[in-house]
Amino acid sequence: MCGRYVLALRPGEVRQQLEDAGMPVDEAPEDEATRQSYNVAPGYYELVYRADVPDMGSGGKNYKEGGEVEGAAAHTKAEEEGDEGPEESKGAAKETKYKLQAMKWGLIPFWTKRNPDYSTMLRTINCRDDSLAENRGMWTSMKQKKRCIIVCQGFYEWLKKNGGKEKIPHYVKRKDGQLMCFAGLWDCVQYEDSTETLYTYTIITTSPNDQLKFLHDRMPVILENGSDALRTWLDPNRSTWTKELQSLLKPYEGELEVYAVSKEVGKVGNNSPNFVIPVASLENRGNIRNFFKGEGVKKEKEESEDTTEEKEQDVKKSDENIPIKPEPLEAPNTPTTPSRKRRQPPTTPTPAAKKPQRKPPSSPSPARKTRSATSNGTAARKPAKGGGGGGSMKITSFFG
Repeated sequence: MCGRYVLALRPGEVRQQLEDAGMPVDEAPEDEATRQSYNVAPGYYELVYRADVPDMGSGGKNYKEGGEVEGAAAHTKAEEEGDEGPEESKGAAKETKYKLQAMKWGLIPFWTKRNPDYSTMLRTINCRDDSLAENRGMWTSMKQKKRCIIVCQGFYEWLKKNGGKEKIPHYVKRKDGQLMCFAGLWDCVQYEDSTETLYTYTIITTSPNDQLKFLHDRMPVILENGSDALRTWLDPNRSTWTKELQSLLKPYEGELEVYAVSKEVGKVGNNSPNFVIPVASLENRGNIRNFFKGEGVKKEKEESEDTTEEKEQDVKKSDENIPIKPEPLEAPNTPTTPSRKRRQPPTTPTPAAKKPQRKPPSSPSPARKTRSATSNGTAARKPAKGGGGGGSMKITSFFG
């Protein structure tokens, strides 16, 4: 089974890659016609590559005598009889042209009168290869005249564990990175209450190859890009189902790359480029090992920043305690000259320097007399007769 795939490219990009692989594209929709998604689900409008044939298929339209298009019954009868339509449609085979077309995933047969509900549409998102072996059932008209290729980059499949209680999504892609080309069928319908034509498609599945046996019991039929098998599948001149066409529906023989991805892809509507990144990859941020590894790196970085900041603070404090040595001021407007190494003159012995002799102290100037501590320099008065008159006496008599 194939219930989810990836096509995150615009129609213009898909067209270029197909043409590079030798698959001509004569017509393609505008880039806005489809949804670029990493999680394409049933009901989405996506790109289909097919031969440019009428809506009734490669056998041409079927007409009544009056020129009106036949209904479902006449359509099936014309397929069985191999009616090629009016005379103007017959004649020499023209060069086949191919086109990319936006179609809805989930095939709705042309005889459907009303829009089916979602659960009914899910029944026709895939078509088993063994159901095409016999010419009966709902696929009979489509397999003969409405074969197509569904273009994608890869698809998802779920690995069941614990009796189906746990489902682990895996992404499958070509190892060479080229586009995948699924074999498919298409049809178109116009409901009774509508004037629009709705184009739909289904993906054909087959047994898994050796690489995918562990994952699921079915896989899409993958045709090699630009191969003869692919051209045979799309050949509009092959309007009858043959063993050759049936033999093309087999497991893919090329190399595939398979790995587990995020479980978020399981919800329809989720869309992220992380869905195609392996869970165990270093690029996947959702990996719990990478999460804790990132936390450890973040913690180490924070510790390193803290240590660096502490060192800077210590250096700053030590710088504050160092006395600042003033720098010598330069003389203004002094022209600078290149420094030259001065040669030292030859040294000659010099006599020992004589010590300077002290001069004797000079005599005091005669102009200045010393003053006595007990005399004011005036002549002492003579004592009066009769002793002790006048109230004055020598200082020695006073103490004696």
